[in-house]
Amino acid sequence: MKMSNYFKVLILCLLAVASTQAQLQLGFYTYSCPSAEQIIQNFVHEHIHNAPSLAATLIRMHFHDCFVRGCDASILLNSTNKQAEKDAPPNLTVRGFDFIDRIKSLVEAECPGVVSCADIIALTARDSIAATGGPYWKVPTGRRDGVISNLVEARNNIPAPFHNITTLQSRFANQGLDLRDLVLLSGAHTIGISLCTSFSNRLYNFTGKGDQDPSLDSEYATNLKTFKCKNINDNTTIVEMDPGSRKTFDLSYYNQVVKRRGLFESDSALLKNSVTKALVTQLLHGSLENFYAEFAKSIEKMGQIKVKTGSHGEIRKHCAFVNS
Repeated sequence: MKMSNYFKVLILCLLAVASTQAQLQLGFYTYSCPSAEQIIQNFVHEHIHNAPSLAATLIRMHFHDCFVRGCDASILLNSTNKQAEKDAPPNLTVRGFDFIDRIKSLVEAECPGVVSCADIIALTARDSIAATGGPYWKVPTGRRDGVISNLVEARNNIPAPFHNITTLQSRFANQGLDLRDLVLLSGAHTIGISLCTSFSNRLYNFTGKGDQDPSLDSEYATNLKTFKCKNINDNTTIVEMDPGSRKTFDLSYYNQVVKRRGLFESDSALLKNSVTKALVTQLLHGSLENFYAEFAKSIEKMGQIKVKTGSHGEIRKHCAFVNS
């Protein structure tokens, strides 16, 4: 083989290796930090039952993180001279930052500078849902952490509870997600809670004329106004997103949507598109196992949005700060 050809082959081989290393993979830390995933799982199993509602906010954290600059833990960064994602309106009710920090400390003690905060978010979201009786999905790892976090980007990219189907479809498409993913990922609303202010305009001032959202079941709306959100400015009362079933990851949410009792406009929006409406009906006629399997596909897909791998980004020592 001529020397020039030898170097060409060598370069191609190196590029192939680099390309392989730049992809997420199951068991990414098998050799660099073999106990990492077990440390995370053990912590979740030990503590999540003390606050099971945290499972809902941890999966929400994962969702919000991935919709801004990809799944790079930018949601965890504190504001500095510029306001970070954490302080954007969609993230003001996200909890679990301390939970992630505690896990990061344990992993850092075992393997300093190896496991990213982005992977910890993805693994913790999965483990917390599975530990509280929900679906389990594969989480390939190898994400690296971003170094930029911008409040405006969070506000402009994260789907909001007041969005209509057109806006929802657009924001999901911007991340490479389709209407099927929208329906399935909305299914996470089967667990968790919300403050009245996230939907109270539907009860008291939907079009700015002191009216009620006609797409919301009137009996349900009356019940909410009577016993829960007694005025439009109530920012302390908590409401179950899936009444009577919020602790169980099941199909009940879709039943609520069909009955026009989805809490958010984004829930009722699923009935205003022929594709999403058909998918909701299809899920309700299927089994819980089928829902779990389909949900797993969508959240695995979401978890790989614009990930930073290889030499991109960094492995933060502390999740709230970029490395100095």
